[in-house]
Amino acid sequence: MLCRFVIALALASLPPLATSALALDANAINTAEVGSKPGKKVNGPDPLLIKAQILLDRARFSPGEIDGRAGGNFQKALAAFKVAQGLPDNSQLDANTWSKLAATSSDPAIKQYTITTDDEKGPFLKKRPAKMEDMKDLDSMGYTGPTEELAERFHVSEDVLKGLNPGRPLDKAGTVILVPNVGAKPADEKATKIEVDKVKKTVRALGKSGQLLAFFPASVGSEEKPAPSGTFKVTDIERNPVYRYDPKFAFKGVSSKKPFEIKPGPNNPVGLVWIGLSAPSYGIHGTPDPSKVSKSYSHGCVRLTNWDALELAGMVAKGAQVVFLDGGDATPPVASATDQSKDQSANKPASGQRR
Repeated sequence: MLCRFVIALALASLPPLATSALALDANAINTAEVGSKPGKKVNGPDPLLIKAQILLDRARFSPGEIDGRAGGNFQKALAAFKVAQGLPDNSQLDANTWSKLAATSSDPAIKQYTITTDDEKGPFLKKRPAKMEDMKDLDSMGYTGPTEELAERFHVSEDVLKGLNPGRPLDKAGTVILVPNVGAKPADEKATKIEVDKVKKTVRALGKSGQLLAFFPASVGSEEKPAPSGTFKVTDIERNPVYRYDPKFAFKGVSSKKPFEIKPGPNNPVGLVWIGLSAPSYGIHGTPDPSKVSKSYSHGCVRLTNWDALELAGMVAKGAQVVFLDGGDATPPVASATDQSKDQSANKPASGQRR
């Protein structure tokens, strides 16, 4: 209670700033609760949904990009959380579900963060090229600016980040801003199995006893190169990978008939990490477009947000089993990531294979 009071006092002490088209009240988010009566309809990001998404993120049921909306990724994460808690398999955020979700963490949903000199120095891209061929000559595939960098660090859409900080410069060291209080503690054990549901577009990390350690939304495969079926293994984990394009794949929008490479960086086509699989030319990786995860196709691989891909990479090791499911036939979870932590406290992919 004292911690919440101190945070609320600190948030209230921030200087008033000019209003913008979207202005979000941090205290309204921190104090949001599911009431017995339906709340008023909100145009734009909903404070309650922002808080729910942050709580899900911390409990390792990723809603993808935090945007304060009841989109597909939020609904999938909420339904997965409910099943793991023994609740009905649906995406209804009722009082019972809220009670379980709120019990996963007592920390405030929104916190203060001071922008550092490292945050503002880059190097940044002036603009991310739309075509792969135009990326190959760049020295790096960094962020387009501090706003994109901070939004990704705190798992949030740029619109919500700006809405939390109307009038505050997001590119100036020393500026105190408001951000989602995300980031789960490191998992207590490694995931020995990964399930990729090709129909539901989700990824589940399971422990050695079959317990659910983490849940992520994903883009899986494409019409031109569908994801495989069957069981494979993790062969390689590479952070900050180089992207290598092989023209034999003839991706739409790529006209080059010669192989080329794209330097590492968060805006690299495979993002910040590559988890190679024993299925030739397939892997699990990040993306430069977190808002499109599970809403658009991948070039045959499994695409997560950069932060989810990094979390998964930290939970698995070479040899972990990877199962591609053809339609919701996942193994029921033994316990949620949150329940488990409570109980316990009680070969390199060849050139052209990275998408």
